[in-house]
Amino acid sequence: MGQIILRLDRVMADRKMSLNELAERVGISNVNLSKLKNNRVTAVRFSTLAAICEALDCQPGDVLEYRKDE
Repeated sequence: MGQIILRLDRVMADRKMSLNELAERVGISNVNLSKLKNNRVTAVRFSTLAAICEALDCQPGDVLEYRKDE
């Protein structure tokens, strides 16, 4: 089975938005957002994903990537 990779760092860099600014806009802690950014989570709430997409003006597909196992 493949895996889902979070590309939050790439979208944040494209939008020139800091971790602190995004955490404030989304309403989650810096620690939790850092875990998302560094792909150290196994689940993401849709409400959190929606808030991230709203703050970054992007689509879920911009933040999530599916990678097949080799």
